[in-house]
Amino acid sequence: MAYAITTAGGFRCVFSKASISRGLSPEGIIPAPDHRPLPLRLAQVPPRQVAVVRSGENAYTDGMKTRVRYAPSPTGLQHIGGIRTALFNYLYARATGGTFALRLEDTDRTRCDDAFAQNLYDTFDWLAFRWDEGPDVGGAFAPYIQSERTALYKRYAKELLDKGAAYRCFCSGERLEAVRKEREAAKSPFTGYDRHCRSLPEEEAERRAGESHTIRLKIPLGEHTVFHDALLGDVEWKNDDVNPDPVLLKSDGFPTYHLANIVDDHLMEITHVLRAQEWLSSTPLHIILYRAFGWEPPVFCHLPMVMGQDGKKLSKRHGATSLDEFRKGGYLPEALLNYVAQLGASYEEGREMWTLDDLAKRFSLDKINKAPAVFDYRKLEWFNAEYIKAKGNEELAARALPFAVDAGLFGGAGKPPSSGQEALFVKAMPLVKERVVFLTEIPAKLAYLFSAPPVPGRHEFVPKKGTIEDALSSLERALPLIAELAALDDAGAETLVKAECEKAAVKIGDFLMPLRVAITGSRVSPPLFGSIRLLGPHESTARIRRALESL
Repeated sequence: MAYAITTAGGFRCVFSKASISRGLSPEGIIPAPDHRPLPLRLAQVPPRQVAVVRSGENAYTDGMKTRVRYAPSPTGLQHIGGIRTALFNYLYARATGGTFALRLEDTDRTRCDDAFAQNLYDTFDWLAFRWDEGPDVGGAFAPYIQSERTALYKRYAKELLDKGAAYRCFCSGERLEAVRKEREAAKSPFTGYDRHCRSLPEEEAERRAGESHTIRLKIPLGEHTVFHDALLGDVEWKNDDVNPDPVLLKSDGFPTYHLANIVDDHLMEITHVLRAQEWLSSTPLHIILYRAFGWEPPVFCHLPMVMGQDGKKLSKRHGATSLDEFRKGGYLPEALLNYVAQLGASYEEGREMWTLDDLAKRFSLDKINKAPAVFDYRKLEWFNAEYIKAKGNEELAARALPFAVDAGLFGGAGKPPSSGQEALFVKAMPLVKERVVFLTEIPAKLAYLFSAPPVPGRHEFVPKKGTIEDALSSLERALPLIAELAALDDAGAETLVKAECEKAAVKIGDFLMPLRVAITGSRVSPPLFGSIRLLGPHESTARIRRALESL
């Protein structure tokens, strides 16, 4: 006996008893088409005699090379959820020795923008992982931009017309709007197209073919569509609940997403479709399209949603979501990829830091979790700090340099460093790499090295439970030591200072506090001894003298 999780509207995910024993809870939540969670219930599914359209569980998997794709629409900035989809496809291709393709689905001409397409390329340049085939690199299935493939979609829409699987619709926008308002006024439960032109005689449709019209898919009514999802198991949907006879080809000759997506996946020989669960409700329609053409569907795997801490779909109200925001916020791409790769997937217990090659060696569809993934910004920040610590000085400096230039660290916003300033910037990395979470923090923490800070107020120099006289005494005692401190390593400098403190009968912290403020301009700063070494004895001495004069 099979079991099904059933939602309102007849949408059921069907599982075997064995799959339940492997960890599927009898109660759970699957996002509905509008992303609102629907309560699910576990029910036995009795055998029924119905017309079922079913996609093969092992379609394309026998003797064929894996081909996957990332198919974004350039209608906005790259989002963390889209990057997770692209990354999982990339990892699956690498894990199986397959091919990863990029396809731009730009058929929505009112919303697509070249700037968003450029953002996609810039984002993946920053992330440093790429596709094997795509608009910018070519491939055997070019072109990889849908607006350059419109002749194909017209041809295949005509094929469906000839098969009787689609029909011409002459309904105007005004009529469709009137029907919608009538239903709304009558509080009708029916939505979508009313199939007004479905029964139009073929002769009349042919005679009116020169008029403005769309081409709609003829959904087979009274049947159920079942497809196997590599993550969710068998998913069943009543055809009567599928989007009523959706438009395949618009009146301007451009395809809708559904037609272009299925035609391209078939012609590009895509074997596995890994995409977000928000597309789950579109899959029965896609299966119907595949069957209408007589094509074998690919293997589907609908990835768990990425949610905020409040259990709602990740959005701007939770924090940064676009890759531009993370990049400009000072995140390292390696940290972001490492974290995103673990959103909804697990690899090896007890290990958190991975390279892309490591992940690719371990990635498989059975590593993906069914439950939604929760995006934890604090965890991502921890990863970022760890990756910053692990960077070599030169590489970290190179990553932080653009932020330093923008911040005006080298003499003005946008001004690049001189060779001497750049060398100093590299040498300063050990002072900050253990103390920052974001690359954006580095310029402010090192500003004192590139220009002398203003002398702070008198109270900043005073140690806890001390006086201004104590601060002045410590600065005067430190002056003769600076040349020697600048030549010693941290251990040697600490030994020297301890000896001086014993002579003066003063605590080491009280002795160093005024010196730190004089050198760096702050009570909280990068390591003092390292700062003195980088500034050198001349500049360090000059800053102490300036502080003494001010006090």
